[in-house]
Amino acid sequence: MKIELSQQKPWKKWGLSSLFIILLGYAAFAVSSKSTKSISRDSLTFQTVEQGAIDVYSNAYGEFASAKERLLTAPAQGKVSEILVRPGTKITPETVILQLSNPRLEQEVSEAQGQLAQQKAQREAFKYEQQNERLNYQGRIADIEAEIEKAELELSVNQNLLGLGVASKIELQRAELAVKQETKRLQFEKEKYKQFIEMQGYQLTQRDITIIQQESQVALLQKQLDDMRVKSGIGGSLQTLEVELGQSVQLGQALAKVGSDTELIARIRLPQQQADQIDINAPVKIDTQKGVVSGHISRVESVVTNGSVLAEAVLKGELTSNARPSLSIAAQVFIKHQPDALYIPQVAGLRPRSKQSLFVLTSNNLLERREVSFGELSQGKLIINSGVNGGEKIVSTDISKYNKFNQLSLSD
Repeated sequence: MKIELSQQKPWKKWGLSSLFIILLGYAAFAVSSKSTKSISRDSLTFQTVEQGAIDVYSNAYGEFASAKERLLTAPAQGKVSEILVRPGTKITPETVILQLSNPRLEQEVSEAQGQLAQQKAQREAFKYEQQNERLNYQGRIADIEAEIEKAELELSVNQNLLGLGVASKIELQRAELAVKQETKRLQFEKEKYKQFIEMQGYQLTQRDITIIQQESQVALLQKQLDDMRVKSGIGGSLQTLEVELGQSVQLGQALAKVGSDTELIARIRLPQQQADQIDINAPVKIDTQKGVVSGHISRVESVVTNGSVLAEAVLKGELTSNARPSLSIAAQVFIKHQPDALYIPQVAGLRPRSKQSLFVLTSNNLLERREVSFGELSQGKLIINSGVNGGEKIVSTDISKYNKFNQLSLSD
């Protein structure tokens, strides 16, 4: 028995399938659009885009620090025998922070003072010795002068006698020779005396130099001994104490750090992406929670640490009552002035320096989805780079669940 099967034409099969898919998609679109494309106006909040001049500031954080700081180090080897001040205490320049002891240093000071006294006594004794020598020279000069007077007297007598024909010519010549010899001897002795005075001056100068050197040594050792009572040197507060009671320390070892309380600077951590836009002397507004202090940027480091760059600001005007080193602060640093900017008030969910898909109210009472590019957030104002125009309204309510639609209609 022969059975023949009828073969269905393929184009009919594909046509029916395509028609079914089209009908199914249309039905889904119809159902979907009917349930989601309309949204109640009362459930939405809007932000109107404003246009105008705005100063762009960078938000940053940091802390106050002492403008004047001093590291206290050990003036000599010693041991911490007494601690008088603890960190956080208010201090004056004469406040003694701690006391170091060094018996060996005390002995060296005593020995140096003894050597100095000995050298001064030797100098005084030398002066008396030289004074005696000067008197000896002066005595010899006086004797020679007396001999000259005697020779001149004999010469005068011989000259008179020779005129009377009593004395011989040779006697006269001997008298003249004696005067000449004694005169030369006097000149020679006076020259020796002059040189002796000069030599004595040099000898005294040499001894004075030795005494001055010893005085310097005594002063140095005495200062080291005095500095064992470690003073702050500046007014402010004790910030850190690096040693403990009874600890031995070496020359130059860090003991403590002190800093000023009334002379402060602000250390600010700037966001890395904005640091290169900030100029030296840029104005800064610093919030201390008890007021705002103005200042200007004085230094910006080039090293990036954890996404931020450290800068320092010099403060101007009167500080707030709570201003102190290490106080946490919030700062706004001037970046630039934009004469014609678009912006809206800061709203939760709208992020600075980002692109977001938002709905904008159009003139025909529809919500149109757009890509809006935001710039900096400055003093509560979020700058808009592109995506909207001045006067338009942005939906600030979170309706991201409708982002699959390009438009939404509003219902009352």
